[in-house]
Amino acid sequence: MAAVRRGCRPGGSLLGLLGLVSAAAAAWDLTSLRCNFGAFCECDFRPDFQGLECDLAQHLAGQHLARALVVKALKAFVQDPAPTKPLVLSLHGWTGTGKSYVTSLLAHYLFRGGLRSPHVHHFSPVIHFPHPGHLERYKKDLKSWVQGNLTACSRSLFLFDEMDKLAPGLIEVLRPFLGSSWVVYGTNYRKAIFIFISNTGGEQINQLVLEAWRSRREREEIRVQELEPVISQAVLDNPNHGFWRSGIMEEHLLDALVPFLPLQRHHVQHCVLNELAQLGLEPRDEVVQAVLDSTTFFPEDEQLFSSNGCKTVASRIAFFL
Repeated sequence: MAAVRRGCRPGGSLLGLLGLVSAAAAAWDLTSLRCNFGAFCECDFRPDFQGLECDLAQHLAGQHLARALVVKALKAFVQDPAPTKPLVLSLHGWTGTGKSYVTSLLAHYLFRGGLRSPHVHHFSPVIHFPHPGHLERYKKDLKSWVQGNLTACSRSLFLFDEMDKLAPGLIEVLRPFLGSSWVVYGTNYRKAIFIFISNTGGEQINQLVLEAWRSRREREEIRVQELEPVISQAVLDNPNHGFWRSGIMEEHLLDALVPFLPLQRHHVQHCVLNELAQLGLEPRDEVVQAVLDSTTFFPEDEQLFSSNGCKTVASRIAFFL
């Protein structure tokens, strides 16, 4: 990639980085396993926490809680030579707030091959589990995929996108892998990382942040303890979520519910400036203002939060250049 994120890592634009997520998800299917039973794949797990923290600090706008939670959990887990269970994180928040961006950074800074590493596995309901009538087959395939790849490399990363579109019941097949048993199906799985991503809880997070703003509380004063109960309830109340009526929730197998807060105008401006820098362009006030003017904000009275976060910043910049 041509551009360089200053002081952190080689990398292209935000749009290009997120594009790798989709490309990686589409690069395989459950019937053609590249790194499975009997196939030896060298683990390319090479964690770079300094680079990760630098990139998050410079480029993840408005997410002090998510940044602190993810880094703390990841460091503690990776630095433990004998963890008793895999690391299991569930990311929640409004669209465009940085959930997919964070997962792409984790892959980049944990594995030499980044999202293209054979030990980073990205699942999308639309791509990999599109037919509700095939649920039992998907369960069997998913179990085999996880078991086979953990046999090949215990330091594997499994990303499950759009959990609010995943058929309830499917993810239950992972429950034995997420607990604190030593061995499952003959496989040591305790060094694996599982990350689940969804928009569920986003409305509740937005409401809490809005109430804090109306009460003149600083955004940075919001604590994760305030958000965890409302996120958890939103998941439990959503019959379309992959964790609905799930033993994974009931047995508290998630190590952290990671909230992503709604983005305000100055956060979107931050995203625009970052993207211009990645394109090798100097800041241009007219482009920044044009992107902000074309962005929809809510609620109607306050016009406080971006309706799609920073999700469309890159494409809007291209339009206004």
